[in-house]
Amino acid sequence: MTANVAIARQFIEAIPHAKTLGMVLTDLGGGQATIIMPYSEKLIGDPVSRVVHGGAVSALMDTAGGAAVMCHPAAPTSTATLDLRIDYMRAATPGQTITARAECYHVTRSVAFIRVTATDEDAASPVATATGSFSIEQSQEWFR
Repeated sequence: MTANVAIARQFIEAIPHAKTLGMVLTDLGGGQATIIMPYSEKLIGDPVSRVVHGGAVSALMDTAGGAAVMCHPAAPTSTATLDLRIDYMRAATPGQTITARAECYHVTRSVAFIRVTATDEDAASPVATATGSFSIEQSQEWFR
């Protein structure tokens, strides 16, 4: 495991809201991250339909995007969300784990760009997709 992947893993696993929402980092490296959020009664947004609240899905996607940035080979030393556009495609199926897969696909001196897809057990039909940008502080080695 490279140093930036280890740092990214430690950082993501320490975020209080990620712990509270039950997020689990399952894959991390090379500018890609996968985080799962198991279904929980505390995440329900509509007591009638029992669907997970969109805010929990949003937090999952944002966290996965930040993790992808943190483990990018450019090795940013810190990151923060600048912009995150989420398109909700459908409600997640009650009782199912939601998985967010994020990719950091481009990095400049101060901004990283990401794509994220959130799915439940029906991986062919996304719950939501997102694109976003994150501010980054780069190690100077990347630009030498």
